[in-house]
Amino acid sequence: MSGYELLAPALAGCGRERFTGELRIAGSPGGTVHLRDGLVVAGESPGAPGPEALLLRSGRVSGEQWAELVRESGGARWPATGLVAHGYAGAAQLKVVCVMALHDAAFAIAAGRTDGCERAPAAEPFAQVAVGESPSRLLRETARRLAALAALPHPVHPDRERPVPVSPSDTGEGPRPLSELRRELLAHADGRRTARDLAFRTGRGVYTVTVEVARMLAEGLLRCPPEPLPIPVLRTPPDSGGVRPRTPGPPPGPHPSPPPAIPAALPRRRPGGFFRLRNGIPK
Repeated sequence: MSGYELLAPALAGCGRERFTGELRIAGSPGGTVHLRDGLVVAGESPGAPGPEALLLRSGRVSGEQWAELVRESGGARWPATGLVAHGYAGAAQLKVVCVMALHDAAFAIAAGRTDGCERAPAAEPFAQVAVGESPSRLLRETARRLAALAALPHPVHPDRERPVPVSPSDTGEGPRPLSELRRELLAHADGRRTARDLAFRTGRGVYTVTVEVARMLAEGLLRCPPEPLPIPVLRTPPDSGGVRPRTPGPPPGPHPSPPPAIPAALPRRRPGGFFRLRNGIPK
């Protein structure tokens, strides 16, 4: 079942019942939505970069500074207090990053495959929006993103197509002016990375990267090579009746006659080196 078809009623039910805890979505990529009194306060998915990746990509804080903040906070995954205290990010910017991560996780879950949803009690999530968002609003935004992606001339799936760059010589055109995001995508698209992989590689939202990959495919900046043909597997012919037992060969014939026995002693030679013969037989 598509991710949205199962996510929408499950999340809407949590809102009506003012549920507090986690809504765990199994599937590919799946994920978790955190709620408090029926409002969504955070979301995470293996299919989308989290708020820490988005913040580090913004350049406001380096990897070394982030590691030091985590040590100062005793291992907190989201050291918001330290980020504000050291001036690396403002409180408003952290709220924006958390909202971006929440919507990106919801998009990744809805664009994938969902096998089931279950509720579970849980502690407070590590990075949450300040007020919370109603499930209906989050679902509307997620549906809008899915529809916008599907309406593009060359829609792609976040975890399916693996594009490669198109050389300007192949298109007969000269170099085009490119945005920073497009330059990064051209640098990292190698035929093995999907839009999801490129999002993690560049530290961008998976929805943003998926839309940009679709546009670049339509404009001829990227192309999707054909999938390699599967290796053929030899099968038993239909009329063979399956695996045939091995037919034993003919029984072995009689054993050959044993070689003649070697005489115990050779006949003596006469002095002079010649044998005496009788009827042609050495004596």
